[in-house]
Amino acid sequence: MSWFESLILGLVQGLTEFLPVSSSAHLRLTAAFSGWKDPGAAFTAITQIGTEAAVLIYFRKDIGRIVSAWFRSLFDKAVRGDHDAKMGWLVIVGSIPIGLLGVTLKDQIEGPFRDLRITATMLIVVGIVIGVADRMAARDEKGGRHRAPKQRKTLENLSVKDGLIYGFCQACALIPGVSRSGATISGGLFMGYRREAAARYSFLLAIPAVLASGAFEVKDSVSEGHVAWGPTLFATVIAFASGYAVIAWFMKWISNKSFMPFVWYRIALGVVIIALVSADVLSPHAAESAG
Repeated sequence: MSWFESLILGLVQGLTEFLPVSSSAHLRLTAAFSGWKDPGAAFTAITQIGTEAAVLIYFRKDIGRIVSAWFRSLFDKAVRGDHDAKMGWLVIVGSIPIGLLGVTLKDQIEGPFRDLRITATMLIVVGIVIGVADRMAARDEKGGRHRAPKQRKTLENLSVKDGLIYGFCQACALIPGVSRSGATISGGLFMGYRREAAARYSFLLAIPAVLASGAFEVKDSVSEGHVAWGPTLFATVIAFASGYAVIAWFMKWISNKSFMPFVWYRIALGVVIIALVSADVLSPHAAESAG
């Protein structure tokens, strides 16, 4: 992998990680359209550490309160009813599905799931799901001619059941084209949560999963020596900087804007990919991963 490739791929990772468009799909597509080798699942997992570092810094106050309350709740029963202490447990509970499925499906994630036909299908299908969830939320927020606006849930209402559902939605993002934020936010909207609440829990829930995945790939990469560390670390830094800017923008934007621009973008991109693969312009299978 060249330094220029790492610059572009790092930007793509940072710009798409928190938007409901699938960063893994865009990394795969950027390489395919540019004639580069597939950066691979290891590159994706390691550069995601950069974007999660952006989450840690942006939500540092929330994370500090949650971690502190969670640790204190282990020894002090009086703290166990605190919302932040509960959030600590709910992030752990919500992380279980992706942990189990990530280990179980590791070979598929690094192989068959990276087929562009699967990516395109997921872009379209999940795009439609996000669109339906968005319209449902908008209907509740605005009400109607004969219907008053409906009060949607906040994170104060988050339960273990809802946390697990969020977790299974996040696990779907193991397939390129799904989108971690798209799956979890739309899942939250279907469960009746406000947009900001769904996005906030989505970002917090991603932290343990992404950091664990990144650490796992770092361990394997060190032992097997198949990662170009210089360009990969450079891409991780670029992903951090661009990812932080996107979080700041997205959290302001999401409170009163529709997801429909992302929905139409996903559907259009999926259709274009299917057309290009069908015309043999693009190979559905990844080229040998870049080292």
